[in-house]
Amino acid sequence: MRIDWDAPIPMDDGLVLRADVFRPPREGRFPVILSCGPYAKGLAFQDGYPSAWRRMVAEHPDVAAGSSNQYQSWEVVDPEKWVPHDYICVRVDSRGAGRSPGFIDPFSPRETKDFYHCIEWAGVQPWSSGKVGLNGISYYGMNQWHVATLQPPHLAALCVWEGSADWYRDMTHHGGILSTFWDNWYDIQVKTVQHGLGERGPRSRATGVPVCGDETLSDAELARNRCDFGNGIFAHPLDDEYHRARSPVWEKVTAPLLTAANWGGQGLHPRGNFEGFIRAASNERWLEAHGIEHWTHFYTDYGRLLQKRFFDYFLKGERNGWDRQPRVQLQVRHVDRFVERHEHEWPIARTQWTKFHLDAAGHALAREPAKSAGSTAYEATGDGVTFLSAPLDQATEITGPLAARLFVSSSTADADLFLVFRVFTPDLREIVFTGAIDPHTPVAQGWLRASHRKLDPKLTLPYRPYHAHDEKQPLEPGAIVEADVEIWPTSIVVPAGHRIALTVRGKDYEWQKSTGARLSNFRNELLGCGPFLHDDPRDRPPAIFGGKVTLHTGPNYPSYILLPVVPPKNT
Repeated sequence: MRIDWDAPIPMDDGLVLRADVFRPPREGRFPVILSCGPYAKGLAFQDGYPSAWRRMVAEHPDVAAGSSNQYQSWEVVDPEKWVPHDYICVRVDSRGAGRSPGFIDPFSPRETKDFYHCIEWAGVQPWSSGKVGLNGISYYGMNQWHVATLQPPHLAALCVWEGSADWYRDMTHHGGILSTFWDNWYDIQVKTVQHGLGERGPRSRATGVPVCGDETLSDAELARNRCDFGNGIFAHPLDDEYHRARSPVWEKVTAPLLTAANWGGQGLHPRGNFEGFIRAASNERWLEAHGIEHWTHFYTDYGRLLQKRFFDYFLKGERNGWDRQPRVQLQVRHVDRFVERHEHEWPIARTQWTKFHLDAAGHALAREPAKSAGSTAYEATGDGVTFLSAPLDQATEITGPLAARLFVSSSTADADLFLVFRVFTPDLREIVFTGAIDPHTPVAQGWLRASHRKLDPKLTLPYRPYHAHDEKQPLEPGAIVEADVEIWPTSIVVPAGHRIALTVRGKDYEWQKSTGARLSNFRNELLGCGPFLHDDPRDRPPAIFGGKVTLHTGPNYPSYILLPVVPPKNT
């Protein structure tokens, strides 16, 4: 293939971004697969994320097969598996990252506008067919939602592989509780490839040039060229204009789209993938959902061939049957495997929405409402309380969004609720899974800060509470309030004899106190929530979030969890 290194892409303010362009060797006009982001286009996957790469190729040899892997890069397509099929692959370093100069401000309106100009540039090059598709994981998916809102004329299709969307609800504040992920992410994955590191940064395996530009700047100069990301997020505790400017406008997302979610991606991506499928204005949209690690299936033959069928149809006009592809493709999760199944909608139409009621007496979770009043209290920043069902009498599939309604009081003016939906074997061993990041991920999680319990009545659904996050409603100590909690979508077929449970905690879930599990691109030990933690003391001062929380049950306080029980298709 032909490779144009550091192709210049001028922006409307005069700045020039740099892109690598991988093209077929023959002359012609070809559709473009484009990505734009801050992870440095010249940094090899193997060098930047060695632990993830080693694990992926060891367990999934098809990822590395058929490629020299010389051009592999984190979370974007391998050009050696696309260019031979008459695609052009364009990788752009976003403003201030890699070999593109400028001021780094992730997900900002300026960065989204840059992305728009990159799409339009790619659409009018002499080697381009004029059809540009977007493809990538995580950041390279998330910003697709944002740029699609601007409706670039040459944008023909987007594939958002594990990409969150709502800057507030999906990313920075889960249920109103600050996620510390972004501050750490910025330090480890963005600052380390900032433009201007020059000779102090890594070098490209393919070209030998500095990944982060030829100029070497001082630490002070680098600091002046980037936003104060973590403190910027902390300064916006409500869903204000700062967050809305970094979130999609669903009514304007009209391009054909394939959105791929990970059941185990709790704390970042899957909510956006499911919301995008439900709420985008596009008439041509498909949903896929899978398991295991965050990056793996994007690169496996399973994921790559699905993407290729989608893009062949929309970018090349091939009549390959994609128009007959069912709108929903699920890898339904069992305790020991995944089973592929197709549906026509999400949530699944035949879902039997089933309430399991909390009963403080005995900490039970039951189909029948509690007959008498009860309450149970726990330390507000502690391990909480678990409500456990009787053994299920038959195998039960739970696939879809979940929701809980709790009646809560606190000894202080607020309380953070961390909900974990769990499954236990007959001998009460918890079933956990290899999640998007963490190897011991629970079945499902949800969060809510009690002072953020106000709902948006226009967007709230019985199975998906939608919180406004536009004002705080402090608690009166000791007063009981009703709180609806969104629990992110999941899939699990619970075997007969197993039990289900709901744990309400005062801090992040931990599978156990120590696991030894780590990845090279995260600071913390992986204890069950990966890097998606909520432990910033500035956000959870003990005077407000300490004390005791009490859960109330019974006829006057019907606390429950709503489960999407899915019967077989033939019933």
